[in-house]
Amino acid sequence: MVYKRVARHPLPQGAPMSVVFRDVRPLGMGRPVDLVVVDGRVCGAPAPEGAEVVECGGRMALPSLVDAHIHPDKTSWGGDWVSRRPATGIAGYCDQDVELHRAQPRPVGERAYGLMAHAVTRGTRAMRAHADVAPAYGLAGVEGVAEARERLAGALDVQIVAFPQHGVVRAPGTAALLEDAARSGLVDLIGGIDPIGFDHALDEQLDLVFGLADRYGVGVDLHLHDRDEKGTQVLRAVVERTRALSLRGRVTVSHVFCLPFLSEPALDAMAADLAELDIALTTVAPSESLVLPVARLREHGVRVGLGSDGVRDSWSPFGNADMLHRAHLLGWTTDARLDEELTSCFAVGAHGGADVMGLAHADFAPGAPADFVLVEGECVPQAVVDVPRRDVVVRGGRVVARDGALV
Repeated sequence: MVYKRVARHPLPQGAPMSVVFRDVRPLGMGRPVDLVVVDGRVCGAPAPEGAEVVECGGRMALPSLVDAHIHPDKTSWGGDWVSRRPATGIAGYCDQDVELHRAQPRPVGERAYGLMAHAVTRGTRAMRAHADVAPAYGLAGVEGVAEARERLAGALDVQIVAFPQHGVVRAPGTAALLEDAARSGLVDLIGGIDPIGFDHALDEQLDLVFGLADRYGVGVDLHLHDRDEKGTQVLRAVVERTRALSLRGRVTVSHVFCLPFLSEPALDAMAADLAELDIALTTVAPSESLVLPVARLREHGVRVGLGSDGVRDSWSPFGNADMLHRAHLLGWTTDARLDEELTSCFAVGAHGGADVMGLAHADFAPGAPADFVLVEGECVPQAVVDVPRRDVVVRGGRVVARDGALV
């Protein structure tokens, strides 16, 4: 990879930033071309004199991906190995979360930055980060992730969710902390968790969460793990409150493990309600039985994103914040075999997450954000299967990472 500046005719001060990515194959299709970027956006016109030039050596360019659901505040990434003990249910994992938090020698901001920076080097351009808010932590998780977001400004867009992992009602003091988070200006969304199955307070939790969203002008992103009628009951309550408070387009439900178990008519009816109010969903492709029926949902116009979930935290030793690998896992979980199926898995990770976060697609069309990665490979389906090394990561037309390290 050769990076150089053509400076025979220097651009005047204040002129648009122009870069030519020479000898590149967007999406692996066709012969190599010159990709022109002006002021961070793909440009269909010839490059102005004096533009920077990045020699790409015929590499394939893939759109950067979006992590629609990740927990960077919990991670032990970059630190010593953590041995985990048996745990039962969410409450048991929460107890171990607190123990791990107290045992970590590095503050949240440092750990979150390490993981989020790693995600950038793997081609993530944006993420929705859930940060625990509970009496055991106060707002340390939110503040630490916000610190990491500031350090990575220009390389990574980050939306922060104030997430009540320990429950809203069952953990006294959490409600006040959620309001503090909403008032702080640091968070973009207020979270919730299993209002029936875990908090045992459907109306009390949802009234609080949706009330804060309405009062402070933030969104909602609710964790929903229940797989039975409790889950669908929560979804109906979410639909009702979204409609009543005119929060169309500002509500997301994550995981939604109940949807894969619905009959086709029931799924279609629920999807129609979600689409009407533009309620988005996210999945982390945890298993064949729990992954969302993405294609069916998108037929109804429901926005669906893909995420990493937890990464090397007390819940699991697994995870790597590599969204191309997560697209690979989505393909594996759904038994994708055809090229179009594998390409759809990539699209959920790249464009589905962008839809959830309200971002433009990085699809190489004129005017699109110049956010992409350069890899060796023939086509998108092969990249999903092989998960090749990200040689170069480009954000807004600028090289932000090379060979696995930030530049």
